Amino acid sequence: MTEKSFQDYYPDALAHCYGCGRLNEHGHHLQSYWDGDESVAYFTPQPYHIAIPGYVYGGLLASLIDCHGTGTASAALYRAAKAEDPNAEPNTRTLTASLHVDFIKPTPLGIQLEVRGRVKELKGRKVVIEEWIIANGVITVRGEVVAVQVPESLVDELLKGK
Repeated sequence: MTEKSFQDYYPDALAHCYGCGRLNEHGHHLQSYWDGDESVAYFTPQPYHIAIPGYVYGGLLASLIDCHGTGTASAALYRAAKAEDPNAEPNTRTLTASLHVDFIKPTPLGIQLEVRGRVKELKGRKVVIEEWIIANGVITVRGEVVAVQVPESLVDELLKGK
């Protein structure tokens, strides 16, 4: 993709997440984009992301749901703020308040996974994202992230380097 991902807009002070932070050299660097009313990200697990031979471990899958969810929530807040005021440059970085993951089927290693999400609720600083992971055309994981906007006081503190 040539467009910037949701995570590319995170300020440097808030771009260190292991799952999606562009500034974490050891992280997954998950990148999420709008695809109509849904969000999408792609990730190919490496052989060391193994649970049992041939399958991805659940912690990685939960991490993909988590980071794609907070990225989608951030983008949804930004989209909503821009609809109200096209000149706004709001703080839209979110963090996980709740993470729920259901493992439907074993997820195979060695293929590209598609992570999809949809805004279920947006109310104030809170955004609920429903998500699913697709492997070879089959939904293997379903999840939900409740994300909250990072308080301005924490953003200010981090941007000042405290």
